[in-house]
Amino acid sequence: MTAALDVETINKVTWQIPNALCLIGSRAGDEWNGMTQSWVTQVSMDPVLVAISVDASAVTNRLIRDGGSFSVNLWDQSDTRVFVKFSKPAVKDGDTLNGRPIREGVSGAPIFEEAVAFIDCRVVNTVELGSHDLFIGEIVDVGFHDGREGTPVASMSDTRMKYGGVLREGHKRH
Repeated sequence: MTAALDVETINKVTWQIPNALCLIGSRAGDEWNGMTQSWVTQVSMDPVLVAISVDASAVTNRLIRDGGSFSVNLWDQSDTRVFVKFSKPAVKDGDTLNGRPIREGVSGAPIFEEAVAFIDCRVVNTVELGSHDLFIGEIVDVGFHDGREGTPVASMSDTRMKYGGVLREGHKRH
């Protein structure tokens, strides 16, 4: 980064980029996890591909690499407290992660039953990008839960959470 760029300004500007706030489901073997995520986007129409960017040191990163899949679970805008519980590795107890009901998706990744909608993906490409890795997944299953189509989904602007900008402690590639 050149000295002419102000770190505080970078953060303020990048935090203005509209981001969905969701839970990413990941699994490798018997290890399951859910993680709060805001860097997700569709990147192709044919085939339909979705990309997520995950901290290289995160448990979720390892599970996606080892398991070859992930799920994107879009959450109700009025229920953003769930994201605080998934800022650290999740605890699996029966058919729950951190007390939230899950099921196994087509890809093997966990699908959160309380989500408004889910996107289940098989990883087709991984790009290492420094502090984060970009996982590109092809959709293998997708849907709404309990007729919730049209329910407004959470975004970063619905919380006081901030993620992005410049590299901070805890985001260094190991």
